[in-house]
Amino acid sequence: MADNKQPVNRRHFLKDTLWGTCLAGLGVLTGFVVNKSRKTNTLWQIDPYKCIACGNCANYCVLDESAVKCVHAFSVCGYCRICFGFFGPESFDITEGAENQICPIGAIKRRFVEDPYYEYTIDESLCNGCGKCVKGCNTFGNGAMFLQVRHDRCLNCNECSIAAACPSGAFKRVPVEEPYLLKRAEA
Repeated sequence: MADNKQPVNRRHFLKDTLWGTCLAGLGVLTGFVVNKSRKTNTLWQIDPYKCIACGNCANYCVLDESAVKCVHAFSVCGYCRICFGFFGPESFDITEGAENQICPIGAIKRRFVEDPYYEYTIDESLCNGCGKCVKGCNTFGNGAMFLQVRHDRCLNCNECSIAAACPSGAFKRVPVEEPYLLKRAEA
């Protein structure tokens, strides 16, 4: 009986090694594509119950203007005369003067409704996602203001730089069908 095995030489060894490396690379590439296509069904979002309004959203977004904006849940809001998401804790007067506002860029607008109620709205084109209003509202108010990723701005990076810098783990992937995690009035 004749032996059909060829002797192992340098040429065969290199050819087999190159072929194996190509197959392994193809497997890694396929895994990457499958994993990336699976992630297109999800988006980055901030869990408002975990967010500590640390300020990282304004600083770590890869975009020049952060995709994170403050949102105001009117169903939760008390329409307070003194809103600590609007007024700083050391305000000298209850007026709309910039020196009394907690927002460093004046993105929150205050409108009289009826005594003693005021409505506070966020101008998202001005908001930088710093979270100062959120921190004030959560500390002294009812938590009606919170941060959310605006998906018309977000690049939906595979590894969000804000999520990586988030100390509370508030950033998470959510289904495309339910892109926002909102605060609700407690029953």
